[in-house]
This record gives sequence, C-alpha cells and structure tokens, in this order.
Amino acid sequence: MAGFVLGVVSSLAATALTVVVGWIGSKRMRHWPVAALSKVTGLGILRSYPQQKLANLDLSTDLASARWVKVLTGRGNELTRDSFRQTWEEADSRLECVQILLPDPDPGAASFLAARETEIRRYDAGYRTGLLSEQIRSNIGYISTVASKRHHIKLRVFDFQQVCRVVVTDRVAYFTTYSGSDHGRNCPCIVFGNAGPLYDFALRMFNVTWERAIPVSNRRS
Repeated sequence: MAGFVLGVVSSLAATALTVVVGWIGSKRMRHWPVAALSKVTGLGILRSYPQQKLANLDLSTDLASARWVKVLTGRGNELTRDSFRQTWEEADSRLECVQILLPDPDPGAASFLAARETEIRRYDAGYRTGLLSEQIRSNIGYISTVASKRHHIKLRVFDFQQVCRVVVTDRVAYFTTYSGSDHGRNCPCIVFGNAGPLYDFALRMFNVTWERAIPVSNRRS
C-alpha cells in the first residue's frame, strides 16, 4: 500500500514539475513578468527578446496585421526575408503606407560605414572593406524594385551613424540597440505597445530621421 501511495505521489509530482517547466518555458509566460512590470511603470513594454532574430516570428505576425509600417535599419537584410514577405505582397491592399530608411552606401556616407565595418571585423573576419556598402546597395535594389510595383512603399537613405533598428506599426514598435561587438540579429530587442512613451519615442525617432533623409530617386550618382 505504501509503495502504491508513493508511486501515485511520485507520478503527481512528476506531472506537476512537467507543467511548471512548460509554463515557465512557454513564450507567453516568459513575457508575462515583463508585461506586468511595464503595466506598473507605464513604459508600455509588451515583450522582450535576448536576441533580435528570436523576435522574427512575432514580427511577421505583427506586420501581417499592420495598417502602416515604418522601418529604420542598418544593412536591411531582414527586409528581404520571410518576416517582411507579406508586407511586400499586400502593400496595395491592406497597408496604407510603408516607409523604409536605409544608410546611404555612397562615398559621402563612407566614414560611418567604414567605422561600422571596422567594428564588425572584430568578430566577423569575413567583412572586407566595402562589403557592408555592397549589402546595403543590394537591399536598396530589392526594395526599389518592389516599390516600383507598389506605390505605397517609399524608400529613403540617411548619412549619419546608426546604432539601432526600429520597426514601427500602428500597434507596436520593435526596438533593437546595436552593439559594437556583435551583429544586430544577436542584440536584444524590446517591443513597445502604442499606448506608451517608448513607442512614441521610437515613432518620433523614425519621423525625425525620415524628414532629413534623401529619397533614393534623388540620391547623388
């Protein structure tokens, strides 16, 4: 009898442990403490990710329901991947406006791109001089081609040191602070809801940059 009771108790304990581990490991529960703290402080933080690349699935979902999208980014490689695929496919229907900001890869902007390349080479030996500019040009070409078929998509370039990625929709803002010792995809990413001051800050950062940026069609040759 004692053995039977012990077996039942052990089984219940194992089941409870499995449930607790699953609860802790689930995405929803991982974000719950952040959301609770955000509600208390009024900062409007919805979620956080230790690495930007871990946010891509949720980013894709948020972009799929957005009315408008604003993106301030570095290389812009993510723009050509699955996270943004639906954005380009549906730009003439659901979306009212898509605005993209990328660094200007032309010689006038070479000083800060060269500095960033120097940083990248410290942890990625594959980055030769000029590679970052080439990647940006390639992504500008990709977005320009899409924009030629989707009048709601606008692309501009800027020429100052860029240290973060901002993706803002009418509902959320994804904010990634770039590190000098790793690629942006490996840096922390925080998501803000549209009812808080940090969302307003991310939106203002984009809008101020957009006003000073140059339309790709007006770039110096």
